[in-house]
Amino acid sequence: MTLAPSPARFGELAIHPDISKAIDELGFMAPTPVQVRAIPALQRGRDLFAQAQTGTGKTAAFAIPILERIDPALKRPQALIVVPTRELALQVTREFGAIGKYRHAHEVAIYGGVPYGPQERALARGATIVVGTPGRLLDHIERGTLDLRGVSVVILDEADRLLDMGFAPEVRRLLRRCPEKRQTALFSATLVADVRELAQRFTHDAVQVAIEPEQQNVDSVEQVYVEVLEQDKVRALEELLRRYETDQVLVFRHTKRGVDDLEDKLRRRKHDVAAIHGDMTQRERERTLQRFREGDLHVLIATNVAARGLHIEDISHVVNYDLPEDADVFTHRVGRTGRAGKTGVAVTFVGEWDFDQFDQLRAKAGVPFRREILELYDRQ
Repeated sequence: MTLAPSPARFGELAIHPDISKAIDELGFMAPTPVQVRAIPALQRGRDLFAQAQTGTGKTAAFAIPILERIDPALKRPQALIVVPTRELALQVTREFGAIGKYRHAHEVAIYGGVPYGPQERALARGATIVVGTPGRLLDHIERGTLDLRGVSVVILDEADRLLDMGFAPEVRRLLRRCPEKRQTALFSATLVADVRELAQRFTHDAVQVAIEPEQQNVDSVEQVYVEVLEQDKVRALEELLRRYETDQVLVFRHTKRGVDDLEDKLRRRKHDVAAIHGDMTQRERERTLQRFREGDLHVLIATNVAARGLHIEDISHVVNYDLPEDADVFTHRVGRTGRAGKTGVAVTFVGEWDFDQFDQLRAKAGVPFRREILELYDRQ
């Protein structure tokens, strides 16, 4: 597995002028390690197998070469990006739109839980880039509204999650529907055996890239922990909101019931708060995320699963209200802040029964933590 070298300037990557102009307007500075390795390989037409966490710039790493490659004049799907969730489909589609604004590509998000009609009309208008979840993509193929015969590049984004969520049969069916002569790339946070097998089966002589955890911008997130009794956590959270004068805060709880309970308590205390979890409808989730993205909400409470793929650059603070179960969950949660070159703060609540687990977590995470003492205890 090849480690990514130090980032270069975007100007050194020989990017199409239209895309370079959009990147400049978006404020992108130096490319991230995964972009440095992946963009040239994909530009050369090579297959790719990349290990990269969310928040490392992996979407732009495949979006830039795809936008250079497609022909907007050909009103048919030329690139297929398969993702595990609706939220990620929308996020990836938005990023294609932003980076490709001067390429006039027509990108469309395809996902379940919504009517077929608008998606069918978007495909009929000549979508060139299709981003979607496996089940709904196959539905459109069966309905005759999606034709993959003109696809020249396929991306499996968050391939480990695609397999974890049971999509392996659907992914294989989709890949068999695409032309044999195509470019294929897999992006995965972990290199589990199932992902390796999928890469070996559907890629040819793939360039392999690994972005090690220490390369993933952990220095941009300050780690803080506070010791707090369970019955005091709501007051502790309120104290932190006042102390840090936070912009937007993402709070993690283990369960949907815990999310709803904390939302209710904070709302009764007059906070601008909302929640996302798996029991909400797609429309409710999208409406809530949009309000948070636009700054109408100060606090968003989420479960781990609901926040996977969440991409909101202005989250200033993450609070682990419940201690993360392991180092991987911790990394995922903390990765929601400190993005796009900005700094962030991650606060972890350590309850009276959490000390042994926290010591193990801290050792595995390999990052320094600073302890803060709450005023509600300091006054006692």
